[in-house]
Amino acid sequence: MNLTHAYIFLVLAIMFELVSTSFLKDTYGFTKLYPSFIVITALCVCLYLMSHAMKFIPVGIVYASWAGLGIVGITIIAVIKYKQIPNIPTIIGLSFIVVGVIIVHLMNDIKVD
Repeated sequence: MNLTHAYIFLVLAIMFELVSTSFLKDTYGFTKLYPSFIVITALCVCLYLMSHAMKFIPVGIVYASWAGLGIVGITIIAVIKYKQIPNIPTIIGLSFIVVGVIIVHLMNDIKVD
């Protein structure tokens, strides 16, 4: 495995986190079987992939990317799935999160082998 694979694992981890979180509301407090199964399975896969990404990418960068892009992604999913439209201050805050993730990646000290 190399840095490219680590970033692929990170992207996949974020995608599985989005699947997990997007079904979380549908579990009704984990009382609905199928959405609960999707949430638990997707989150387990997500964490497995993140653990492999952390072999090459520092923990802080992995977590900042996962959390930040997960927040933005789930907000977009909430707009589509639940018609929850964010207000202007929320959009500004989400923009800061995206800028923060970009800065974290551009200014890191990851050694490429």
